[in-house]
Amino acid sequence: MKKDTTTEEKIKEAARTVFLTKGFEGCSSREIAKAAGMNVALVNYYFRSKSQLFQLIFKAAMEDFMESMIYVFSTDQPLEDKMRIFIEREYDFLAKHPELPNFIINEMNREEACSSNEHSEILEKIAETGIFNDCQKAQAEGKMRKMNLISLTLLVMSNCQYPVMAKNLMQSIHQLTKEEYDEQIVLHKGYVTEMLVQYLFPKQ
Repeated sequence: MKKDTTTEEKIKEAARTVFLTKGFEGCSSREIAKAAGMNVALVNYYFRSKSQLFQLIFKAAMEDFMESMIYVFSTDQPLEDKMRIFIEREYDFLAKHPELPNFIINEMNREEACSSNEHSEILEKIAETGIFNDCQKAQAEGKMRKMNLISLTLLVMSNCQYPVMAKNLMQSIHQLTKEEYDEQIVLHKGYVTEMLVQYLFPKQ
């Protein structure tokens, strides 16, 4: 039996939807097959196991998550502009894919979710843009506030991703509709961008 690329993509798209909604532990191959409109045997023919299929979906999600970051960091823009554009794009990306932060964090807490080699590959791709060297140079020249990579990552991730991850909580506390919260996120993006840029690049 020859594998059909259309069928394969249909399975992957169904798996992506199910995994992002329920996570690896929360779903079965049967649910994925049902979402794809196929039987389990056919899903297993194209992908040997739920674990193998998950690895493909997880890797694709991570790549999607990093794509805009790598693109911005690879440009010839000044470092301060890169950070500003990156923060704005991060908010725009998460607005389109609000399920990704929770999915990635939850699944990375599972030991078997992804290997340390994959983490290293992602870090290497970011490093290849030269952004880490640019930050070190700017810090040495006094143009950027001194902090290590871990603190810088936490600072940006927490301010960009938490508002998306806390959407249901914030809507409940403040009695907001989805549309009202989306408007608040647009407003918050401006606050966070200015706050982080001014903090990271203090004017003399």
